[in-house]
Amino acid sequence: MPDDDPYLWLESLDSPAVRRWVADRNAETLAALGGEGFVRRRDSIREVLDNTDHIPWPGWRGDGFYYNFWTDADHPRGLWRRTTPDQYRLDEPAWDVLLDLDALNAAEGESWTWGGATVLRPGFDRCLISLSRGGADAGVVREFDLERRVFVADGFVLPEAKSDIGWIDRDTVYVATDFGPGSLTASGYPRLVKQWRRGTPLAEATLVFEGATEDLDVGAGHDPTPGFERDLVTRSVDFYRANHFLRTPSGALVRIDAPEDAWLHAYRNWLLIRLRSPWLSHPAGALLAIAFDEFLGGGRDFAVLFRPDEHTSLGTWRWTRNHLLLTTRTDVKSRVHILTPGPEGWLRRPIPGAAEFDEMSIVDTDPDRDDSYAICFSGFLRPTTLGLATVGGEMTVVKSEPAFFDTEGLTVRQFFAVSADGTRVPYFLVGPENAGPTLLTGYGGFELSMTPGYDGVLGRGWLARGGAYAVANIRGGGEYGPDWHRAARRENRLRAFEDFAAVAADLVARGHTTPERLGISGDSNGGLLMGVMLTRYPELFGAVVASVPLLDMRRYTKLLAGHSWIAEYGDPDDEADWAFLREYSPYQSVRPARSYPPVLLITSTRDDRVHPGHARKMAARLRAYGQGSGISRTSRVATARPRTTNNRPRWRR
Repeated sequence: MPDDDPYLWLESLDSPAVRRWVADRNAETLAALGGEGFVRRRDSIREVLDNTDHIPWPGWRGDGFYYNFWTDADHPRGLWRRTTPDQYRLDEPAWDVLLDLDALNAAEGESWTWGGATVLRPGFDRCLISLSRGGADAGVVREFDLERRVFVADGFVLPEAKSDIGWIDRDTVYVATDFGPGSLTASGYPRLVKQWRRGTPLAEATLVFEGATEDLDVGAGHDPTPGFERDLVTRSVDFYRANHFLRTPSGALVRIDAPEDAWLHAYRNWLLIRLRSPWLSHPAGALLAIAFDEFLGGGRDFAVLFRPDEHTSLGTWRWTRNHLLLTTRTDVKSRVHILTPGPEGWLRRPIPGAAEFDEMSIVDTDPDRDDSYAICFSGFLRPTTLGLATVGGEMTVVKSEPAFFDTEGLTVRQFFAVSADGTRVPYFLVGPENAGPTLLTGYGGFELSMTPGYDGVLGRGWLARGGAYAVANIRGGGEYGPDWHRAARRENRLRAFEDFAAVAADLVARGHTTPERLGISGDSNGGLLMGVMLTRYPELFGAVVASVPLLDMRRYTKLLAGHSWIAEYGDPDDEADWAFLREYSPYQSVRPARSYPPVLLITSTRDDRVHPGHARKMAARLRAYGQGSGISRTSRVATARPRTTNNRPRWRR
């Protein structure tokens, strides 16, 4: 396939010519959108972002402390800190600061952002901290002493790369990283995972597993739970298929014979399998449980913990010490259940507390210690609250977000639009009863769900000014489980776009707004959605905002992490796949004679997943065709997908 793209030069990440071009576009954008009103709204929104009354979300590591990463106006890069459970319940806990990133940046002349920490179990005195420049996926890893509050001078250190590293014991880790030429997959992730011992060069680490170049990535992990110690290796073939292995003490790998596209989760003596496709007598979307050793021995007598129906799908799950907390969604409305294994099977009971359109989610549990859990409640008009509880006891609300906007006269409603093929597509509408300007958003990819949640920025910047907000739960997402996602993958992608267009038309047909007063916004894969709406359905909308958008589907696999998304979109180098990709690829679909609504394109040079060239080239082509277009390069790092290691749950304790 020839590259006849006249704007290919805009794919250069940071050449002088590109920097000048971007600066000119930024200036045009600010000239068009700036002014006193813009400054007032910006400052008002900053008050929300810098407010120090936000919930300090707790993270539990098994050592009895509540960990938290905190940013505010005085600490823009953040503080990693911890406190005791008793202190956390106070209005103003006494925090023990472990690492001050702003101070670290000043001392090192860097621009580090937080990438997370893996604490050693069961010692809890060391951790592996990931830091990235500007929030990119690639980062450095350094060993940190939690008692002395310093980086370990002779500790484990990894140079900047897309790495996966985890403890085996105090002196040994599993590491998957860039080991040099030939060690990465075509997607730019590690192809080799090794066992690395303290005090030895990384080059001498022992090979554990080697994946193929066309794989997505590989990784390994050690579970130190007493009595259930396991070493597990994962080869991710693509975003939705993986091979899992148990590593024996001799180093041999034993294949865990589950479907490639299933999600696996080992905890103590249990193995959970969440199906993406039908298997044996179980439907896609079911969650199965069986004793780990029984399954390895060939047993297939599963307990069915969840079976989907036409309206209900499985969300997430977390273990406490003795119970499983399961989130389900019925027509995108969530509920949480407590499941308890016993001699007579699994006992199930609900956790009450959510209003009809509120989202319930489990924030964290501490299975190393007890049956406690942290739970979050949030709605479009309900500020987020955090509750703490122990299974069998009462829940106590301990923290709440402040209300950032007045909700008087605002309502939340759910409607269903009918797509081109007759499918009913749900959407939420938030705002006043009367018709007015409406902002519609959606995502529709990678089996991710768009759920209710409080957004102070959106509320203050849009709802409080008389606007309405709509969220479309289109196919391609996970709102109704794997089948809802599969219905808009690859050659079926047009269904997601038809769903979104149907929601837009339904908003107008119900009298909630007009095309001229209907704006749309989406990020990453949602940015692709915006690009398609712009080029296929321009008459439906009055304005389009696309953040870190994926727009050039002919070259997306050649840009940054794009190759890793072939399982979702298809391969443009395969003529059969390009035949359906070219039907909607926004960059190739712009026409000089067609009129388009105003569009704002937002991207970032520090995003190492969605290449900024997508937005730059789209802006250039629209400008060349006489269409008004702005492009803004922001310091905020937006991403095309959650990190690969988060998309497919790794083996969790």
